[in-house]
Amino acid sequence: MSERILLLGDPGLRAVCDPVTDFDLPEFQESRVRLERALEQFRAEYGFGRAISAPQIGILQRIIAMNLGQGPFLLVNPEITWKSDELFTMWDDCMSFPWLMVRLRRHVQIDLTFQNERGDLVEWNKLEQAISELVQHEVDHLNGILAVDHALDRDSIIARRLYEERKELFDRQVDYFIAPTIPSGSGSFSLADRSAPTLGR
Repeated sequence: MSERILLLGDPGLRAVCDPVTDFDLPEFQESRVRLERALEQFRAEYGFGRAISAPQIGILQRIIAMNLGQGPFLLVNPEITWKSDELFTMWDDCMSFPWLMVRLRRHVQIDLTFQNERGDLVEWNKLEQAISELVQHEVDHLNGILAVDHALDRDSIIARRLYEERKELFDRQVDYFIAPTIPSGSGSFSLADRSAPTLGR
């Protein structure tokens, strides 16, 4: 069964999501399966995509599915608890408008707390830039905020096709650009013994 990802302009993308309070409910497990499936389907179809948030498939819960190259895992009820003063610019993309690129500004590092799919509390401190910008993007989704809302100016939203045709030119306009992750592996990525993630290449 294919999951439909909500596209830019859908009012569902502007909803503020509710926290997950009961990890034993069948509805939570169904949400987990749907979200991980949507992420892997998008990666297979488009060849990119490191994370997806629940509201992007119409689930108004504070859940993010992420794949950094070693299989999907969940961030439930994520909360950014600290942001560095240092900022950087980048071209961002999104599964809800894969035909666009958006030039915006993010914090270089963040601290994050969240629960894994079992409800255990996890803390990630001073996340590296690649993960920091990704988490900021996805947490925005949970609050009804999109990358286009952060565009630096009227010239900062462009067609992906144009970006790909003139990548070197556009990358000179920013401090940082996204590195792709490797295709999803066959095993699930476990958070049980990890204090912070590493980026798959």
